[in-house]
Amino acid sequence: MSSPAPDLASFLRELERAGDLVEVEAEVDPDLELAEIHRRVVAAGGPALLFRNPKGADFPVATNLFGTVERVERAFGRRPAELIERVARLPEDLFPPTLGRLWEQRDLFLQLAKVGTKRLGGAPVLENVQEPPRLTRLPATKSWPRDGGPFLTLPLVYTEHPESGTSNLGMYRVQIYDDATTGLHIQIVRGGGFHLAAAEERDRPLPVAIQLGGPPAVLLAALSPLPENVPEILLASLLLGKRLPLAATPKSPLPLLADAEIALVGEVPPRERRPEGPFGDHYGYYSEQHDYPVFRCKTLFHRKDAVFPATVVGKPRQEDFYLGDYLQELLGPLLKLAMPGVRAFWSYGETGYHSLAAAVVHERYPREAMATAFRILGEGQLSLTKFLLVINEPVDLRDFRAVLTHVLERADFRTDLFLFANLSMDTLDYAGPKINEGGKGVLLGIGEPRRRLPEELAGEPASGVEVLRVFSPGCLVVQGPSYAAEPDCGPRIAADPAFADWPLLVLTDDAERAARSPINFLWTTFTRFNPPADVHAAKVELVHHHPAFTPPILIDARMKPGYPEELFCDPDTAATVERRWREYFPAGGREVEMGDSDRAHLD
Repeated sequence: MSSPAPDLASFLRELERAGDLVEVEAEVDPDLELAEIHRRVVAAGGPALLFRNPKGADFPVATNLFGTVERVERAFGRRPAELIERVARLPEDLFPPTLGRLWEQRDLFLQLAKVGTKRLGGAPVLENVQEPPRLTRLPATKSWPRDGGPFLTLPLVYTEHPESGTSNLGMYRVQIYDDATTGLHIQIVRGGGFHLAAAEERDRPLPVAIQLGGPPAVLLAALSPLPENVPEILLASLLLGKRLPLAATPKSPLPLLADAEIALVGEVPPRERRPEGPFGDHYGYYSEQHDYPVFRCKTLFHRKDAVFPATVVGKPRQEDFYLGDYLQELLGPLLKLAMPGVRAFWSYGETGYHSLAAAVVHERYPREAMATAFRILGEGQLSLTKFLLVINEPVDLRDFRAVLTHVLERADFRTDLFLFANLSMDTLDYAGPKINEGGKGVLLGIGEPRRRLPEELAGEPASGVEVLRVFSPGCLVVQGPSYAAEPDCGPRIAADPAFADWPLLVLTDDAERAARSPINFLWTTFTRFNPPADVHAAKVELVHHHPAFTPPILIDARMKPGYPEELFCDPDTAATVERRWREYFPAGGREVEMGDSDRAHLD
């Protein structure tokens, strides 16, 4: 398929024709069981799933729609990447502007002229109306044992600013409380959160439309880290290659996606809050219970033969990893257009994306790299980046070991490591002192190599560490005492003479696990530390009020008090799924391998 699928039903048919969709006829419980099946299929690189008989629900459930590179490419086609690449080249291709250059781009301008929306009076999503709504009949899933309840995992939440009318389409967790009430996990740093704040300033309810399904391009747009004033529905139209059809209904002042499967229409009353959570999240831990806005649903719309799309998040790599990487590739040319100093940029999905990123930048004059780093950390959702590695030579940013080696060879830790405390952070990152707060770090690896990196430990450590593993040249993973036993051992270990030649140490609870692979290292390191509090060194002195670090640098990535629990499937659910596997996938159909979900693709 060279163009994006126009809706979920079309995408499912395409997957079926390709032999990449398996239907499960056995009754499956959306409470934990369905999620565990999904995780085991994702872990084995298996097909998309269509659960025909979810227990206690009125709609079938489709999951693992984007759980491989091939399915992501099938969902969106080649056209969006080619189109965005051309758009990003326009300033160069049209300069100097001449009639000839404009004529050469005429097909692109014709495609851009189709970007926008069109309003329809009737639409598939309006085929059935449910008043009052019965939200408890939706097959909303519960993924992990401590989850606060069933929730919508792929909701497309549409809002408009109460004054300007600027739209936002985001993906915010929706916990089902009862037939007409849900939680709405609108974070304060998101577009929907800004709209709600503006409505509450005016003491107004905020109209909200929560949609499920529709064109996969809309889902991708909802996940995109666009600037606040750029409507996601315009990106969806651009990706789709046509005007996005919207449905008008007297039940709501907001338009609905005409080709959505299901739509919940209602509002968020001003200042009404209710405990939401806890929930297992894409960082691989539970996000704990907090007060969030309440959505009051007035009407539920659905198309006939509607299918309920769902996913499961947890320790990487899960289904969202493949969407995130595709999205980075897709928007990369636009990022470089918006930030001319950036040659390449990559956020690491193994860390939950916001915890670690790397950039290749121009360095035309001394310290220009830091100016570009500030630009990155001030841009939209990129401002949530916790730690940023910056280099100025072409390196494949996906190869984390190569990037880290490049940085460690070049970094002068007296001048190139910057730590910033008391900043706003991602709501789901619990490494900071309190929710929504934490710190950041930037490490420059610019210019020529300044050191030869060790690959073997030469001396015997005297600091009482238990296990040592080499992750990469110059980086040693150290297993020492637990945080509860010795919270302040980081500086002592960093000062051990046996480590003097190693520029980077990572203190962890399980060195064997952390050093086993880049996936493990990234996840166990960067999701478990707050840079200003958890970076230590053999020696630190203030030079012009800047902390000048003498290596080795030590990152304390141990689990600490207040950190949420790591996600694991409960044993009873795992046993049920193992026992029933052949009921889900009987002989005669496509054989589906049963992966190990608790490994969650961590090696």
